[in-house]
Amino acid sequence: MSRSKWSFLILVVFFSAYRPVAGGTLTDLEFERSPKTIISSLGKPITMHCTLKGTGGEEEDPPDVLWLRDAVPLQYADTNQFQVHTGGNSWTIMSTLSIEKVQLPDMGVYRCAVLSESHQTMSEEGSLQLEGLPHFSVEPQHMSIVANVSLSLSCVAHGPPEPVRVIWLQDGAPLNSLKDAMALGHPPLHNPPSSPSLNRTSTFSCEAHNRKGVATSGSGTITVLPSQPQNLRAVEITPTSLRLAWQPAFGGDYPIIRCTVQAKHSVESSTAGPDKMIHNQNVNVPPATHFIGELEPHSLYAVRVACHSSQGPSDWSPWVELRTKEGVPENPPVNVSAALNGTEVLLTWEGPPGRLNGELQGYLVEYSTPLTVDTALDTELSINLSVPLSNVSIRVCAYTGAGQGPWTPTQTLTLIAPAFQTVHWLCPSSPPAFSWHWWYVVMAVADSCVLRNCFFVFLCFALIFTMHVCREAFEPMMESGELVVRYRARRTYSRRTTEATLNSLGISDELKQKLQDVMVDRHKLTLGKTLGEGEFGSVMEGLLTQEEAALKVAVKTMKIAICTRSEMEDFLREAACMKEFDHPNVMRLLGVCLQTVESEGYPSPVVILPYMKHGDLHSYLLYSRLGDCPVYLPSQMLVKFMTDIARGMEYLSSKNFIHRDLAARNCMLNENMNVCVADFGLSKKIYNGDYYRQGRISKMPVKWIAIESLADRVYTTKSDVWSFGVTMWEIATRGQTPYPGVENSEIYDYLRQGNRLKQPPDCLDNIYALMFSCWLLSPKDRPSFECMRCELEKALGDLPDTQDPDEILYVNMDESSMELGAVGGRDLVSGPSPLCLKGLDSVTTVEVHHPNRYVLCPQDRGTGGGTGQTKSTNNQRQVDGLMDGTDMTE
Repeated sequence: MSRSKWSFLILVVFFSAYRPVAGGTLTDLEFERSPKTIISSLGKPITMHCTLKGTGGEEEDPPDVLWLRDAVPLQYADTNQFQVHTGGNSWTIMSTLSIEKVQLPDMGVYRCAVLSESHQTMSEEGSLQLEGLPHFSVEPQHMSIVANVSLSLSCVAHGPPEPVRVIWLQDGAPLNSLKDAMALGHPPLHNPPSSPSLNRTSTFSCEAHNRKGVATSGSGTITVLPSQPQNLRAVEITPTSLRLAWQPAFGGDYPIIRCTVQAKHSVESSTAGPDKMIHNQNVNVPPATHFIGELEPHSLYAVRVACHSSQGPSDWSPWVELRTKEGVPENPPVNVSAALNGTEVLLTWEGPPGRLNGELQGYLVEYSTPLTVDTALDTELSINLSVPLSNVSIRVCAYTGAGQGPWTPTQTLTLIAPAFQTVHWLCPSSPPAFSWHWWYVVMAVADSCVLRNCFFVFLCFALIFTMHVCREAFEPMMESGELVVRYRARRTYSRRTTEATLNSLGISDELKQKLQDVMVDRHKLTLGKTLGEGEFGSVMEGLLTQEEAALKVAVKTMKIAICTRSEMEDFLREAACMKEFDHPNVMRLLGVCLQTVESEGYPSPVVILPYMKHGDLHSYLLYSRLGDCPVYLPSQMLVKFMTDIARGMEYLSSKNFIHRDLAARNCMLNENMNVCVADFGLSKKIYNGDYYRQGRISKMPVKWIAIESLADRVYTTKSDVWSFGVTMWEIATRGQTPYPGVENSEIYDYLRQGNRLKQPPDCLDNIYALMFSCWLLSPKDRPSFECMRCELEKALGDLPDTQDPDEILYVNMDESSMELGAVGGRDLVSGPSPLCLKGLDSVTTVEVHHPNRYVLCPQDRGTGGGTGQTKSTNNQRQVDGLMDGTDMTE
């Protein structure tokens, strides 16, 4: 059927709900103006027009003009219709169709129609075509694949205008060109052209090109996981153990770091969960072997293994069933008895109770040593007593394929006399007759005396101990004007508690060995007052008892629970790594306690750190500027703070350790005003209000984090360099918040537009040049911490000795003509060139001072110092008061 006939049928059905137009009344219906072809773009407004001319009576209402798209009536379209009389019975109807924001479904062929009884009047066809950037119907998706396996990805884009050509990108690098055949046909990407298979986790995206421009699809990250381990087998089998070996999985470009071995009884379902496993442990590889002990003899077990790389775990290997070797019976036979039959005795017994640990092969009866008789599976033996009054020593045991089980106790069989025809069991050596009457009396008297003396001694010790505890265990003390109670921890403890806790966690033996010097018994730690509390937990004062000496420490408790064994093992592994750090600008980890909480599945970690008298660097800088007694901090001190942090980070980077959270709040000041880098490794989940939440649980310090880490969540030493630049800016501004006025959710777009933190008003040019070099877009262009440390030490050495600002009066100083930056200070005329960077020149600042620019305040001759000396002393007191003030919290 033709298209016009289909349109007519649709119109008939649609107009059944409308008022029909009488054929004799309205005549000569004709469309003078039809819809035109319009070419527009997505989101723009369009308008189409139709003009209908006809004749008819004035008493009749004008007919309704209907709009069709692809022969389908538009019931809810935005239309407008009005009628104009042109003389006599003639009239003209003008109808308008408006679309406010055109979308892809609006494309098609448009017509106007009027239905008069059985006759339809149709306008000419017009069309709406949209042209713009390509749009994607299929984009790359996130997925995980096995290393060394082929890859297939799809990306489909459409116009108009056509044609649309697609270029694939792997980690931002193009894989094909617009001239390739695959760019036009949109075939799936089966493998990267550079290699037959993908062995490295990569991010894929595609660009769609047409004559209107370029559109970029979403990114799909392809995570390369290790392949399945192969050839799982037992290399050594004993009655109570299995030693396994396997061929490690292939992880592509990522080495296998550990494997997980699981074992269960084979009678369990293959879908049994971890609670059904009798063995579940991580193993460091190489070597790819593992020992499973404490198994039952002659039992069937199922084992499997999965291997992990830094990208994730592999699939489990198939279950392999292994049987332990046979063992010997646990118990000897029971109910050994003898029955006389003439000169023969029939010896009978019953099988051993409990586990046989194998298949029972038979019984051995030993009598008239060393005579041994094997009765096979019979449980009786006939013994001939040919000589009256002769004694025979008898014992019985059961045996399996693994050997003999325990023997029954040796018993003596004797024939009393032929006349009585009886047999008796006798002990191997019968003791002489003894009268127990007086012995009972003596023992009762002695026991009563001993018990009375023991009770008296116990009562004395209990009384002395109670007085000692009441006097010394809780002794009232005054601290900072407050009455506190100090609890003195007990000095005796057992390492078995810590060992039992570690054993219950199921961690590897190698990690247990490393934790010997890290774990601290909870009873050696005494908690004092709370120094601070935040989202991550609380920090408390504490005393750590060490060989009759007490060390003042800071104790950090965590609110964030450790929910899985792998999280706990990662936490303890990093604690063992941090314990080995030894640098004056890196905070040492003194130890870790595991505090058991009944309501939680895993112990809560308690971190023990050195006590820092002046708290964190950010609070110190902030209080020096906004505290009750503001303190002047000279540039020499600020640059020294930066140099200390650079030294600590240089040490951490040399240990291949990534901080991830470098900021002034995570740097501490000790009693010598040296800065120590803190909160690394163990602080991954300890974040506060400076963090922007992404996803369900993770938080990110977006104002300190590098731009590539915001995009891909990839952290390197160069991303720590970016954070160090922001930390330098914090120090230079004395604790200001970076990017004031910019929301956390806007930071990424703000940085992508090329914006960076502006130079603080009183910051040296060469110091800001170093800051700016930390924020270069390409990580490889940023300086190393070694370079930053060298340049900061040089800048610190070039600065003059510290002078109190009240000792110099500045005159004839015009205001700088430089404009203030949008965020936080001045902007450089041109991008600063940091030192130690390839291809960039050094920045040197030179000031030319005119004569009589400085006027020195004369000293009071009568007092030898006068007011200037008094002000200097007062400023020094303010600094001392700040440093000796209330402890600051992290």
